[in-house]
Amino acid sequence: MSEKQPAAEHRSKPTSAQFRSFVASGWAPRPDQPTPREPVADHTGARRDALGARFPGERLVIPAGGLKVRSNDCDYVFRPHTAFAHQTGLGGDREPDAVLVLEPTEDGGHEATIYFRPLAGRDTEEFFGDSRYGEFWVGARPRLEDVESELGIGARHIDELKDAVSKDAGEVTVRVVRDADAEVTALIDEIRAQTAQTQQQAGDDDDRDRHELDDELARVLSTQRLVKDDFEIDQMRAAVSATARGFESVIADLPDAVRRGRGERWVEGVFGLTARHEGNGVGYDSICAAGDHATTLHWIRNTGEIKEGDLLLLDAGVEVDALYTADITRTFPVTGHFSDAQRKVYDAVYAAQEAGLAAVRPGATFADIHAAAIRVIAQTLFDWGLLPDGVDVEATLDKEHGQYHRRWMVHGTSHHLGLDVHDCARARDEDYMQGTLTPGMIVTVEPGLYFKADDELIPPELRGIGVRIEDDVLVTATGHENLSAAMPRTSAEVEDWIARVWAERS
Repeated sequence: MSEKQPAAEHRSKPTSAQFRSFVASGWAPRPDQPTPREPVADHTGARRDALGARFPGERLVIPAGGLKVRSNDCDYVFRPHTAFAHQTGLGGDREPDAVLVLEPTEDGGHEATIYFRPLAGRDTEEFFGDSRYGEFWVGARPRLEDVESELGIGARHIDELKDAVSKDAGEVTVRVVRDADAEVTALIDEIRAQTAQTQQQAGDDDDRDRHELDDELARVLSTQRLVKDDFEIDQMRAAVSATARGFESVIADLPDAVRRGRGERWVEGVFGLTARHEGNGVGYDSICAAGDHATTLHWIRNTGEIKEGDLLLLDAGVEVDALYTADITRTFPVTGHFSDAQRKVYDAVYAAQEAGLAAVRPGATFADIHAAAIRVIAQTLFDWGLLPDGVDVEATLDKEHGQYHRRWMVHGTSHHLGLDVHDCARARDEDYMQGTLTPGMIVTVEPGLYFKADDELIPPELRGIGVRIEDDVLVTATGHENLSAAMPRTSAEVEDWIARVWAERS
């Protein structure tokens, strides 16, 4: 792998032999017992087998990725690449620089090995002197045997990676997840270049495009996550439950959010506290949008005030330790009751969501969800006289010459959900947008209406109102299960929810 440029070091470190001897001594023995096996290990083997079956006889390289600098010598909290997490079961902030290699075997299968940086000895410079990896600075890493016991998979030191992926170069097709780790990708490309030169000298022409090989691996890894196994569904249930608790914490603190100023930041902090306490953190930057900010689809600045009479659109999800995330939106009247105009918009969005939910069933297509919800949106806007003169519902739904309704709902109604908030994004269009809904898939249903404060094509009473309702839905054998159904959705239920939480708080 390429050499990293050393950064300027402004910390003083003792380097004498006497100190080295002193710092390495006087420590209690490390525990001998191996790390218990994680329940996810009962599922990841099947995932790797399914992946390997798509690429028989080929070496598959799936990096976790490395640490990323936030500023100067401070790194962001590490999150492994989604493909690595899915195939290994490692979540949380584990293990930077690790690489999963699926090595083809003679019987047509693959042997899985994780290459990572294991716990260093106390007599090493790394132990006390390495501020990025050292145990004194960032805590103890697992040993090789710990990972093998925990995940039921072979483990080797990261220093052995180069020899492992170079083995039989030219005889074995190698694929790598290119966007996971630039250094690992560079290593694989270097090996490929050397092999190609040797083959050309020998008169052997292999003109397969390496990027196409890697892109296909990325697509298969992404497509594999479309249908969740039992472990994943359980994790999603946990993420949704934690998110519901986070929303209730926000409701309880709505009066404080109004009183303290910069209320959107207060809401973000309250939900983030729950997310961090309940799991790894938030699955994406929370949208805490009050008033006209709710009409900006991805409002993540969260710098605004929350005022009496506002609606608060909260789009947030807890990411559990295994990295599965919920993605739920509710729109709350800050004072506890909707105004007539707010209720009118809210109830229209609720009707659209009901239509979208009804479309979630096995055998339907993913696109059916949006088609059902957006028809209700279009009909509503037509009934309210907001579409241009001469444009009826069918005319605006015309994808080539219409789409006027998209002024007020520009986004789609659904996406897949799991380890990524917008999961399976590399899957082919025919498997995703045009794909058939299958039991085990988890999707969102999230229509909205967004009337900006400066939109002169709408009545004044609707300006500055943004509403979205979003739920996480599991496709079942007989239809669907709304995983977030315990969180009230109708306008009357939302008002009752707020009243209940405030009563319990007092």
